[in-house]
Amino acid sequence: MTTISDLSEDLVGEILSWVPFTSLISVRSTCKKWNALSKNHIFGRKTASMNQFLEFIVIDSRVCSLRLELQGIRNKDEEDFLDPSMKPISIPNNHQVEISQVYHCDGLLLCIAKDNSRLFVWNPYLGQTKWIQPRNKFHKYDRFALGYDNNRNYKILRFLYDEENSEKSRRTRIDVYDFSSDSWRVLDVNPDWDIIPFYRSGMSLKGNTYYFGQEVTQASKVTDIETCLLCFDFTTERFGPRLPLLFHPPCPSFETVTLSWVRDEKLAVLYNQYVTSEIIEIRISTKIEPYAVSWSSFLTVDMSLVNGLPDDFSMYFEAKSFFIDEEKKVVVLFDSKVIETCRYQMAYIVGDDGYFKSVNIGVISNSQRKPGKLVCSSYVPSLVQLQD
Repeated sequence: MTTISDLSEDLVGEILSWVPFTSLISVRSTCKKWNALSKNHIFGRKTASMNQFLEFIVIDSRVCSLRLELQGIRNKDEEDFLDPSMKPISIPNNHQVEISQVYHCDGLLLCIAKDNSRLFVWNPYLGQTKWIQPRNKFHKYDRFALGYDNNRNYKILRFLYDEENSEKSRRTRIDVYDFSSDSWRVLDVNPDWDIIPFYRSGMSLKGNTYYFGQEVTQASKVTDIETCLLCFDFTTERFGPRLPLLFHPPCPSFETVTLSWVRDEKLAVLYNQYVTSEIIEIRISTKIEPYAVSWSSFLTVDMSLVNGLPDDFSMYFEAKSFFIDEEKKVVVLFDSKVIETCRYQMAYIVGDDGYFKSVNIGVISNSQRKPGKLVCSSYVPSLVQLQD
């Protein structure tokens, strides 16, 4: 009798190509041959192409997979196409761990436990984790980044919050963990003294991590503040020069800037000004590296002109997470909303021609006042092995 273990590798590959990424862990338990194949090849690509966007999002201290099908939007029967799916993903051997922060790089997730006591790197595709012992105690305001150098050696950056000196000095103590040596060390490095960095907004792209900063200048008793971009280069382990965003707000203290990815190839930046809060501007990078950046305009939306905007939609909400679809020319904004007694995770799909679609993704805890935080967009699996 022929069994599944007797199937040819080509046929098994064809079968696994239709399996969603988030279901591969279950498939691996089918037999040893399938398990070995799935850990040496990336499968699930055909399902990924059908479900155009696979993201990870943090909801209620859990990492969840989120799929949004956008291929059918703007069609007459688009209700048949918009079929959002969100579900928690179990972390191998640590089902009860609660997560406070998650950072993405190259298909890997760096997760910080909610009690600020533990840190681990997780490969969701292979179902592997690597727990890392901190050099000293975490603080809830510590921030992290995951990246790699030119030799593809992965590193973790940690910005340590100094409770005693945080108000006295803008300098920040920075530690780096090197996967090749399995050890932490202190970096004597800081960005330009004229720039106040916002480490919480860091986002990794092509191995390096980008942050927002504010350049403060004083001229004729007038303080000028301009938001810029900073890059930490994991090869040189240094910050690059200030990179322009090309936004010139009338009131920088009342602006919102948010970073996102464009298929792990480009950065997208969303800009919103409190004075003109109904206007959303989005630009994407045409060139991005530690020492240079150039931008092109992607979308400018006047929300006051959007068709079918709900009566209770607030023009003043800050989009903490978003992603764009270049082909459809839309932006997907994430927020939460209370309907009767339940709080829901919402996605708002907005186009420059007045297109608007509100999508209810699912119920979240009423205790979670802020919407879920997008961890990555258009997730691409990794075959990087993590060894404890």
